[in-house]
Amino acid sequence: MASTLSAKSIPLARPKNGVGAFVFQCRKLVFSYCEHFGSNNGMVCVSFHSVRVFRFKDRNENSPVLWLSFVSDLVKFAKKNPQIEIVVQHRPAHHPIVKGFYREIFVPRPTDLHRLNGRDKVICVRNLSPSEIGDKVKLLRDSSGAKTKLLAKKPVLSTTESVRGIWSPFHSRRHKI
Repeated sequence: MASTLSAKSIPLARPKNGVGAFVFQCRKLVFSYCEHFGSNNGMVCVSFHSVRVFRFKDRNENSPVLWLSFVSDLVKFAKKNPQIEIVVQHRPAHHPIVKGFYREIFVPRPTDLHRLNGRDKVICVRNLSPSEIGDKVKLLRDSSGAKTKLLAKKPVLSTTESVRGIWSPFHSRRHKI
């Protein structure tokens, strides 16, 4: 007798990162800062260390426009990590943040495509030094983007019996008020 295999009996191998090729999960880093807030000193120092800043009035509006030419630590980081898109945004009247966006990985299932990731993580870097901001950026770069979760939810098992014994409502005296 010939046996027939159904689609349910064939195990589905799920692709994992590092099997065949490694793909960085972080695809984009967004640096948001305000040049007037005091909490942004570390951000301005880390990303615009030797940067020429030109201000002028826009012809259409009366708001100052900031033009930056980057020759800084941020450019060095971008050259070391060409797979990550780096965006610098001016965010007036806010604390500085670094936001990491992560890749969406689609895994084929029998019925549909399942989204494993595609999340973002935001880290506030107010009042941090440039080296601490660099550590946070490396943390975002090396992170997978997945939610943090507990590794074990198992109850604690003991090999010795409790000193007090096991409590039971049937073996205690009635409570009197």
